[in-house]
Amino acid sequence: MFGVSPEWLLDEDGVPVADALVLSHPDQVDRLAAACPEAAHTAVLGGDPCFDRMLAALPRRDAFRRALGVRSGQRLLVLNSTWNPTSLFGDGGPDDVLPLLLSRLPELPLDEYRVAVVLHPNVWHGHGPGQVRLWLDGARRAGVALVDPVADWRQALIAADAVIGDFGSVSYYAAALGTPVLLAATGGTVLDGGSQVAAFVRAAPRLDPYAALAPQVADLLARGEVPTGPAELTTSDPGRSAALLRTLFHRFLGLPEPAAPALLDPLPLPAHQPAAVTAPVRVLTRTAGDGAVEVRRFAAARHEPPGDGAGHLVVHEDTLDPGLLAHADVIVRQGAADDVRLGPPLPWAERTLARHRSGTLAVQVTGPGSCTVRHRSGAAWELTGAADGIDPAAAASALLAAGLRPGVLTVRSGGTDHRVTVTPVR
Repeated sequence: MFGVSPEWLLDEDGVPVADALVLSHPDQVDRLAAACPEAAHTAVLGGDPCFDRMLAALPRRDAFRRALGVRSGQRLLVLNSTWNPTSLFGDGGPDDVLPLLLSRLPELPLDEYRVAVVLHPNVWHGHGPGQVRLWLDGARRAGVALVDPVADWRQALIAADAVIGDFGSVSYYAAALGTPVLLAATGGTVLDGGSQVAAFVRAAPRLDPYAALAPQVADLLARGEVPTGPAELTTSDPGRSAALLRTLFHRFLGLPEPAAPALLDPLPLPAHQPAAVTAPVRVLTRTAGDGAVEVRRFAAARHEPPGDGAGHLVVHEDTLDPGLLAHADVIVRQGAADDVRLGPPLPWAERTLARHRSGTLAVQVTGPGSCTVRHRSGAAWELTGAADGIDPAAAASALLAAGLRPGVLTVRSGGTDHRVTVTPVR
């Protein structure tokens, strides 16, 4: 068993190599005694400082969600993989479901889901950052965020509404925090059947990689069921690891403990990572009976998305395939209105629509809740909404569907209504 077998704990003379083996729960002490009785006397219950840092940061969940670019009405879905040939980010063998899973991410409406990926550091170091980013390039262009595997993965777990993962510690921690987990890889050949992780894997629901993804995620969120094992067995002393470990360290050093309380570093606020979608986006719009414009957007859709409503194509100026701009109904770019590299929005919009004759609107997203829109006729508007509300590019699509009228526009996405002010621009 990894970490508690004699080959890990004893030297060539059968003597424990460590004076103290820090464990987080009595269940682990029992497993150590069964696996390597020669080292059982070294066991010390010291809590789990990693989990304690997450527990202490729970009040900052909203800030973490905003940092990861999660907007009002969106659910954050975290994909994670440990480091093993049978993990979610595995060796590409016949049981590797990652290619199927990545191909199904475009089924999730952009304004209803934000997707982030957490990979074990050894995945990055083993294959190299360039190779990992290349494998995930299509997902990144469709708006998927790659989370720093050292500094920010805990914050992503705190912010998550649901997790798709495997038998690694990240999935286990997610369940310990009460977040629903869908397992895409179970590690049946590498887990000790008597371990707490194996018990969690047996109890957690499974992802069907051959079935539509959106209904599976929606069902996971609706049920909200989480196996109880991780919350009970991650640590027997939640919130006390700093004190327990400091007492242990000072005992070994033969020094008295300081009078001040033992503390752990708080989790830092990650850098802002807004969704950046440069893949083509298929948009479906429909005007509801109350006048709200319902918008559903799908990035990199391989097929016409399901649902009623009029459809149009939105293409980013930085699209990988510039030929798609000739077919776009709406052309979009990002940049502040005073960005000297880009120049003013309206002249750019005029040139863009003159260059691409099929385009109806050109849109510059100027901030988290604002954009400048120009119509082929020359009419132009400023759209403003909440900074964490609907994506301004989605609001521009709603404006097109609503008939390009000034005033207050209600944009509905995923059951959430967003108010957007439409102001004419001379």
